[in-house]
Amino acid sequence: MKLLLLLALVALAQCHVTRIPLRRGKSLRQVLRENGLLEQFLERHPYNPAAKFLNIFGSSEPMVNYLDSSTFVSTNESLSIFYGTGSMTGVLGYDTVTVADIQVHNQIFGLSETEPGDFFYYSPFDGILGLAFPSLASAGATPVFDNMMAEHLVARDLFSVYLSRDGRSGSFVLFGAIDPLYTLTGIKWIPLSAETYWQITMDRVSLGDNVVACDYTCQTIVDTGTSLIAMPDRDFQSILSNLGANSNGYISCDSVSLLPDIVFHINGHRFPVPPRAYVIESQGSCSLGLQSMGVPTESGELWILGDVFIREYYVIFNRATNQVGLSRLL
Repeated sequence: MKLLLLLALVALAQCHVTRIPLRRGKSLRQVLRENGLLEQFLERHPYNPAAKFLNIFGSSEPMVNYLDSSTFVSTNESLSIFYGTGSMTGVLGYDTVTVADIQVHNQIFGLSETEPGDFFYYSPFDGILGLAFPSLASAGATPVFDNMMAEHLVARDLFSVYLSRDGRSGSFVLFGAIDPLYTLTGIKWIPLSAETYWQITMDRVSLGDNVVACDYTCQTIVDTGTSLIAMPDRDFQSILSNLGANSNGYISCDSVSLLPDIVFHINGHRFPVPPRAYVIESQGSCSLGLQSMGVPTESGELWILGDVFIREYYVIFNRATNQVGLSRLL
């Protein structure tokens, strides 16, 4: 085993792969709460998975400084995107996009000219690097990772993500490779059910062995751009009730040690998330890292396995096989 691991690490070092460290900052939800704006925001804007993309253009100023780039090429094409929580308008342009040591020439991207209201003044993000499928791209644009694959800038047509726990450093996204140090428990491969988001079919959700949600399968996306685990309201209320939380998701901090794992049954495998992961303690109170939403798809209502789930698993997004790989972290 040690020899195999050593050989794998040597191969990883020799391939054209790029590891990008990630810094964990405060989520927009945390910032809004600290500024006393979260309750008002949630009342005005019910949760919608598309809303996370508002952070794409969350800067308080339009990103027109790109016009000073010597390699920037403007177009006459306008861009308009509408979300459940607002909208943005802007223009499309081309430039060289550099991600660590990867350079993608003539990459198309959107530049924001108008943005949603004051809430997003508090967002720490200036943009987003979309890594979903081309079918979701606005204005028929080719996403940056598709260009990386087409230009053979990555060793393999996949990328993987590790998110550290408890605010520790070490999170990263790895383009073109799987790091064997994070797959010691093995990889469970799950086929995609749609090539839009990284969407898969979930069999059911249980608390221990007691099925409490998603009784007859449901559609789920694995998404690093969503902080919590989001689900239809019916399932949300069922889980709150079974865990003893109130209607807002708050729970007694004294009971956390007695809570069961939330188990996600996917493709015949169990993927547990323990209470230390799904209970969030802040300023002396405890709440569940779960969120209600109601967004139907052609295959039914949608779940989102966000960062609360992903921090328990090393996640591999495989474009070559259209699969998601999950490896439980030690």
